[in-house]
Amino acid sequence: MTQIGIHGANGRMGKQIELCLLDEKNANLAMLFNEGDSYEILFEKSSVIIDFSAPSGTKNLLEFARTSPKPLVIGTTGLSEKEKELMKQASSLMPIFYASNMSLGVAVLNHLAKQASTMLKDFDIEILEMHHRHKKDAPSGTAMSLAQSVAEARNLNLQSVRISGRNGIIGERSKDEIGVMSLRGGDIVGRHTIGFYENGEFLELNHTATSRATFAKGAIKIALWLNLQNAGFYEMNDFLGI
Repeated sequence: MTQIGIHGANGRMGKQIELCLLDEKNANLAMLFNEGDSYEILFEKSSVIIDFSAPSGTKNLLEFARTSPKPLVIGTTGLSEKEKELMKQASSLMPIFYASNMSLGVAVLNHLAKQASTMLKDFDIEILEMHHRHKKDAPSGTAMSLAQSVAEARNLNLQSVRISGRNGIIGERSKDEIGVMSLRGGDIVGRHTIGFYENGEFLELNHTATSRATFAKGAIKIALWLNLQNAGFYEMNDFLGI
């Protein structure tokens, strides 16, 4: 039986994972970890650790894990490039899975977006993400992952072409511009739309999450899979085999 520790247990996702583990036949809850708890006990009790904390919490987790390697599933959003690099360095010692979104549907959306970006090379690309009023980072990590994927498909540098607001801009939309816009309000769990627009037609791909359980169940499935992997850095395409 896989023993799963939850790092960032007081957060919305941590609580949802705790609930979903009650119905999981192949895993048990090993420990609920919050700031101030003992990393030694967390790592001793857990077969694999799922992290939905904050960037500072993820950094602390990775630094301790380097002294006591353990499979880590990381879903924290808002990570800096330095923190992502720390994660990749630590993966030489243990299996580490990272995704800004644990939904299998979003993974397929990302895959389709890459294909559409290549096939519809003259179409303008716009990405819109909507989340609840309490979400702390914007744009969402998922929106940024989508933007990175379509930019790479067109051999573009995302930093050079991304627009996340048009207030005060004078002039037409540039050919390679990729818009990434955010809306916040109410209790929206998550909605992502990536649109491809051309004169006379457009195509929009949508994914809507109606429950946080979607992400929690995905994280648990990934944790069970990761516990069987060798040291290395894994992403959703590795899990799905695409």
